[in-house]
Amino acid sequence: MEDCQRLRAIVRQNATFMQALTLLRQQALPDGWIGAGAVRSLVWDALTGQPDWRVPGDMDVCYFDERDLSADTERGYQVSLRTLCPDLPWEVCNQARVHLWYPQAFGKTVPPLRNMHEAVASWPEYATCVAVRLTAQDDIELLAPHGLEDLFALRIRHNPVRASLADFRRRLASKRFDQRWPGVHIIEP
Repeated sequence: MEDCQRLRAIVRQNATFMQALTLLRQQALPDGWIGAGAVRSLVWDALTGQPDWRVPGDMDVCYFDERDLSADTERGYQVSLRTLCPDLPWEVCNQARVHLWYPQAFGKTVPPLRNMHEAVASWPEYATCVAVRLTAQDDIELLAPHGLEDLFALRIRHNPVRASLADFRRRLASKRFDQRWPGVHIIEP
């Protein structure tokens, strides 16, 4: 089965993830998606035979609105989603405003992102550079600028677009990918 079809099937088989996608669609965030660790965890739990998807540390919601770079708007979306479904650890980020907080968080100035494709392509590991959303016709739309090969190969590789090697190594230590998912392959640069 093609990786895109496999990903859609895994998403559809999980009632909690489908509920999250439905709530996100109802909120109508500008160019809104669920991605990163939320998608990676869902897929890796399925591939490694985890009995039930364990919601990750964050239900990563990303959207792109360069007309409104307000942190208050971003927080408002997060509060709204948490009110609708408090059982999920919603984390909402307007990718159009990443350049505003990135220097303080990571000590590096970065240019503004131009669109959601560019944003997803910049996430720290290739396996997490994936986002999904539910269309008005209930189709699952995918955004995977680097493809799905690393995701389905259970492979962690540094994506140097934004994350430094030091940040990547800190993530490896904190996320403990290989302890949570048997068979994960970590490729050190």
